[in-house]
Amino acid sequence: MANPRLHRLVCAFVIGLFACSALLAAQGPSKGYSPPRTPWGDPDLQGTWPGTDLVGVPLQRDPKLGTRNRLTEEEFKARQEQFAKQEATDEADFDPDHPAGNPGDVGSPTSPPPHWLERGKPQYIASLIVDPPDGRIPPNTAEAQQRNAAAAAARRGRGPADSYTDRSLYDRCITRGVAGSILPVIYNNGNEIVQGPGYVVLRNEMIHESRVIPLDGRPHPGRGVTMWMGDSRGHWDGDTLVVETTNFDPRTAGIGANGGGRISEDLTITERITRVAPDLLVWRMTFDDPNTWTRPFTIELPLRRDDSYGMFEYACHEGNYALRNILSAARAEERAGR
Repeated sequence: MANPRLHRLVCAFVIGLFACSALLAAQGPSKGYSPPRTPWGDPDLQGTWPGTDLVGVPLQRDPKLGTRNRLTEEEFKARQEQFAKQEATDEADFDPDHPAGNPGDVGSPTSPPPHWLERGKPQYIASLIVDPPDGRIPPNTAEAQQRNAAAAAARRGRGPADSYTDRSLYDRCITRGVAGSILPVIYNNGNEIVQGPGYVVLRNEMIHESRVIPLDGRPHPGRGVTMWMGDSRGHWDGDTLVVETTNFDPRTAGIGANGGGRISEDLTITERITRVAPDLLVWRMTFDDPNTWTRPFTIELPLRRDDSYGMFEYACHEGNYALRNILSAARAEERAGR
């Protein structure tokens, strides 16, 4: 773009900051913008960068959009109408689509009304995945297909509540993994960055994850040391924080809380975090696991700073009562002969 400052102004005032975030991120930081510095000289990324506004943007793009990751005005209007309808539903005491209050329906007498959920704002962004160009998760490798098939076969003949190990790590209040902790969901979308000399801390409100990341070039531990959130090491590439995370426990899900099947021990997640404006951070995450996907893929999150958002403890179901009740109810049903 010949005049990036003019382009930024057009984006900000005509279609809104988030409407053009993908384009701005692709261009990189404006030549006229330099992030502030910490007292020790690093680019200052500190603050709270919630993903709430992005709730509702699909992870994968609608195939009919092809390589286009920006909605047309007509498509954006349809998304606005969808959000308006959802807002009206949220304001109701019960879900009008389920007037009888069927058990399990959000808004029914057996669950809380939906107005406590975070719904986000209509966005022009068509998908969070920006690479491959079609915005889709690449196919699984033959090895991953065999791995997932073996896991499915092991579950056959077992109920979903025979053991606590039949439940996901999310059900068990253990973790959602690196991706699941930051991807916009229905609540607890706070993300905070805290910096100190030689370290950066990335905090995610979802499952209260915190990664303390050294910047001194130390190597990762040996392959025998694995962790739910992996082992993260960081460095600066100009004004961009680059974080490489390896050493994942292979029981971790691929992407999201329960999605994508399990990964292999060769997964590497590379994050590039760049402050492109005083109140805009672009957080890119590339997933590379040659034993799970046929090629790497990248998600991009344009996050707006909001230090009033607040970071609250994600208490899951305190004491994990839900898991205990799931298992005890299953045992009761077995005794009753169901």
